Amino acid sequence: MSEVPILILKEGTSRSRGRNAQRSNIMAAKVLAETVRSTIGPRGMDKMLVAGMGDIVITNDGATIMKEMDVQNPAAKMLVEVAKTQDSEVGDGTTTSVVLAGELLAGAESLLDRDVHPNVIISGYQDAAQKALEILHKIAVDIKPSDEGQLKQIALTSLNTKGIFGSQKHFAELAVEAIQHVMEKRGTTIKADIDLVKVMKKNGQSLEESELVNGIIIDKEVSHSQMPKSVTDARIALLNAKLEIEKTEMDAKININKPEEMLAFIHEEENMLKDMVEQVAKTGANVLFTEKGIDDQALAILAKKGILTVKNVSSNDMEKLAKATGGSVVGTTKDLSKTALGQAKLVEEMRIGDDKLVYVREGKNPKAVTIMIRGGSEHVVDEAELAQRLKDYAVKVGGREQLAVTAFAEALEAVPVAIAQNAGFDPIDVMVELRAKHNTAANLWYGVNVSTGKASDMWKMNVIEPLRVKTQVIKSAIEAVTMLLRVDDVIASKAPPAGGSGGPPGMPPGMPPGGMGGMGMGM
Repeated sequence: MSEVPILILKEGTSRSRGRNAQRSNIMAAKVLAETVRSTIGPRGMDKMLVAGMGDIVITNDGATIMKEMDVQNPAAKMLVEVAKTQDSEVGDGTTTSVVLAGELLAGAESLLDRDVHPNVIISGYQDAAQKALEILHKIAVDIKPSDEGQLKQIALTSLNTKGIFGSQKHFAELAVEAIQHVMEKRGTTIKADIDLVKVMKKNGQSLEESELVNGIIIDKEVSHSQMPKSVTDARIALLNAKLEIEKTEMDAKININKPEEMLAFIHEEENMLKDMVEQVAKTGANVLFTEKGIDDQALAILAKKGILTVKNVSSNDMEKLAKATGGSVVGTTKDLSKTALGQAKLVEEMRIGDDKLVYVREGKNPKAVTIMIRGGSEHVVDEAELAQRLKDYAVKVGGREQLAVTAFAEALEAVPVAIAQNAGFDPIDVMVELRAKHNTAANLWYGVNVSTGKASDMWKMNVIEPLRVKTQVIKSAIEAVTMLLRVDDVIASKAPPAGGSGGPPGMPPGMPPGGMGGMGMGM
């Protein structure tokens, strides 16, 4: 009796198992990491990303590269998620996290070739990551929020890798000043909600013309030509309601038999709009921001009363306006009151390039600010020092996990190696000197000097990075690597292309040629 094949996967599904699946995932992740590796550090190269419509982006920012790349491979997509997490959590270190994840996977691949089980590698990596986090917290130095000098150096460390050459110091000052504005003490800790820092970009003038506005800039113009374009000592009403006649939810028919009846109907609508405007005016408001639309007739009435009005403001901007001015966003005009009004020294419409914007300056309670960016880091830290300590720790671990801990330590060294390479120096010479320096406890802060190609004290060079960036890099990378190493079976379902069988002659319809079809990476 012949065996009958049992099919449990639909036609067109491809499958890769065991070591082949692991190698495929590791290779895809390594390719992606290698793509951004050359951008790391203050001398990193740029990437030109060309979209399908021909739009061009030139950048060396890891977060931007990951966002713009059309990555198709599922394993590579996981590294893209690592970058997104890094960017959303701490706003820096995206390239480092992806490069570290790629190096950890390369180290894992070598161990897999030596028949080390993936679970042993994962255990060793997680142990090493935990030890690395302990070391980072131990060597970290506390910086007070009032220490502007150190805070500016931290900002400069990040900005020195961005495409704002010659203006890093100015932007570092803007960043620190903005954060100091939104700092709030909560119990024994100080928090800074970066969502309260609005960033706007407008072409024209130079980067040095970028400014910090103690208040909010709304990317709208005053809603009526007869309204004032500038109001001092502004009393600001914030409204989340339409100043329009609401239409009925059901179709309605009005029978009008005489011209007088039509006139009465029009007058009634006018009176309703006037009442709404009166409810705004009687609070003493001379500025109105509303999240919804406003009837043209209501705008004309507001203009006659001299109330500067901006309509269709986004909910995010309304929230920031409330924070900046000390006002409250209310749901109806009836709920408006003097106590709900916000205050600002000046509200004015300004032309920036071809656009008109409304500036709300010096609010009553300026817990929201705007950085207006105009214009047509030596991201080097102590990875090598961390690697040295982990290598010492690996000896204490013993067993096969020792191999994984050592591989983790070697992966950390990939960052200073990449920085040296991107700066045009021999990474072998640089790393030999750097390792020699880190053999002595007194040389804790030595890193790669991209100007000389030598090992230098990063603390003395004012190259400082937040602890949170480092810890998040390790957490993000190890999480992605752990997930990828646990995968030993990849099942890919691929629909047949429209109008054809989707494969060479003799293949089942929809079956991709060559095992794991559709696993390439598009960029």
